[in-house]
Amino acid sequence: MRTPVNGCDWLTVRQGERADIDSVPRVEPDAFAEHVAAARGRGERLAQLFGRRMPDGGVVLHAFVADDREGTMKVCRSELRRSDGRPLQYPSVTGRWPAAQAFEREIAEQYGVHPIGHPWLKPLRYHATDDGSPAPWGAFDPNKPIPGDYPFYRVDGDEVHEVAVGPVHAGIIEPGHFRFQCHGEEVLHLEIALGYQHRGAEPLLLHRNATRSAIVAETLAGDASVGHALAYCTALESLAGAAVGVRAHAIRGIALELERLANHVGDLGALCNDVAFLPGASFLGRLRGEFLNLTLEICGNRFGRNLLRPGGVLFDIPPEMADGLHSRLDRLQPEVVRVLDMMFEQSSVLARFEGTGVLSQEQSEEIGLVGPVARASGCMRDVRHDFPHGVFQFSHLPVATETTGDVYARAAVRWLEVQRSMEFLLELLGNLPSGRTFAAPGPLCPNAVAFGLSETWRGEAMHVAFTDDAGKLAFVKAKDPSLHNWFGLALALRGVPISDFPLCNKSFNLSYAGHDL
Repeated sequence: MRTPVNGCDWLTVRQGERADIDSVPRVEPDAFAEHVAAARGRGERLAQLFGRRMPDGGVVLHAFVADDREGTMKVCRSELRRSDGRPLQYPSVTGRWPAAQAFEREIAEQYGVHPIGHPWLKPLRYHATDDGSPAPWGAFDPNKPIPGDYPFYRVDGDEVHEVAVGPVHAGIIEPGHFRFQCHGEEVLHLEIALGYQHRGAEPLLLHRNATRSAIVAETLAGDASVGHALAYCTALESLAGAAVGVRAHAIRGIALELERLANHVGDLGALCNDVAFLPGASFLGRLRGEFLNLTLEICGNRFGRNLLRPGGVLFDIPPEMADGLHSRLDRLQPEVVRVLDMMFEQSSVLARFEGTGVLSQEQSEEIGLVGPVARASGCMRDVRHDFPHGVFQFSHLPVATETTGDVYARAAVRWLEVQRSMEFLLELLGNLPSGRTFAAPGPLCPNAVAFGLSETWRGEAMHVAFTDDAGKLAFVKAKDPSLHNWFGLALALRGVPISDFPLCNKSFNLSYAGHDL
């Protein structure tokens, strides 16, 4: 049965607000999965599902469901306690809502909780125990098998063969293991094993010095430094009830869109390289550097490190710098347009992009994709539009979507976002609001919870922060959009020639470090 609090099954919170932890409704463990999955039928989206250890050894589950149409987040919890020596368990959400699959695998690994009925409870990122079951948080043994050393799914049949790639790759990329089941050139199934980049980053976010913890936040996924820092700062500012200045919000928005430009342009160049369109790869590779250098001009770091902190930004954009940035962007805009128009007019490029690695809108909704990958399959989903905060409350960027869900659509969404980000930046740099850039946020509210969302160039980053009785940070849960999207890459490869894997992989361009944390 459900156990409503104050007559309500969900607590509704907006970005920038905080809530008392005790006001989050409790749902009985046996009813938790059904209660959470019911949100799917209302057209809502699973944004976060995680566990937190209680003092008595139990685990409390927290579910955050996003209502993108209303711009609200609905929150509930369920408390799992041991009884009669039985292990902690609850009916799995995944069987009712596949978008929960990675979240529940993480909960199982961290806390030894068993989601009964989970269809594929394999390791997500941590070491397994001797019997193959997940290991609770902190139960690591360097002598145990590395992530990925477990029985992989196999396809039986004549002439079916297996191809293993990674985790050591022939390039300067992050480690991940890809296991293909193939019949000839056709991929029947791809299994992805990650975890080699696990650093234990989340506990480091609890540093008593907000500056130190913000440094950790902006390194969760190195090429999305601004996006993660923005989500983290928003969560802490909400807990403190801090009002960030309009000018600081504008500078944060500029940094976020410069980060988007650099990565989208770089991705489009890499896609050109994967189909041997070398003029596009060369031009776009150089242009990526131009956008990184604009961020360098603002804060002294090409990736936007040390720019955002709880309370605002540490670097201003004085009028002469704004004029210079505007002038350089104005010069770069026609060059970017010319190169990308050339790219999308090449029949050799289109022949490789169109119809490759298709994901339908139904698949994308079912597994909970976010970011450009979701929008390429027709999903209207963008934090800047659905949960507007900061400068995006006043400057609205149209949501870029495509419907074919293939490599072409994922490239086209990036191309549309490049154009709209440049227009946004030119407008904002030409009319920067006045005001302060930083003010210390003050003490955090005790016994409270708040979240921060940002639309990184990969999609939705989310940070959830809790405080204790003394108003100190007690728990932070971070999520990179890659956690949602890696399974989408596995689905997109089915029926595709294995030689197209590099192209499909680049069209997603997910973060290993962001997934592994």
